[in-house]
Amino acid sequence: MVHVVDTHAIIWFLAGTGLGSRARLVMRDHRADLVVPTIVLAEIKYLKARGRIQPSLSEVMATIEEDPRFTVYPFDEAVVTRMPTNLDIHDAIIVGTALVYRELLGTDARIVTRDPAIASSGVVNTIW
Repeated sequence: MVHVVDTHAIIWFLAGTGLGSRARLVMRDHRADLVVPTIVLAEIKYLKARGRIQPSLSEVMATIEEDPRFTVYPFDEAVVTRMPTNLDIHDAIIVGTALVYRELLGTDARIVTRDPAIASSGVVNTIW
């Protein structure tokens, strides 16, 4: 199973606080496959530039590069064609990434998020 990680989940994971109990278990599991959509990296850069989060993009990237559990998945045509239209664009890209893993790559995928729009969409299972 793959766990697609939302922006707040990776930020709170790095901060060591704020994660829900199930999300914390997944993010700490040394066997977990964690996928970071490129939109998450873009949001981190944006939020840091506006002073809304502590870690910089380079700090997050260093963590991702050092931890073999993480994979960055690009915003590509496969994601675009699977994006649900009933979510805002950022959430839709994250869900579209999970759908690529489920539909194209044949791997069960869940999203690590507390985002109510993603969770209530029912498109992909979420963990928090």
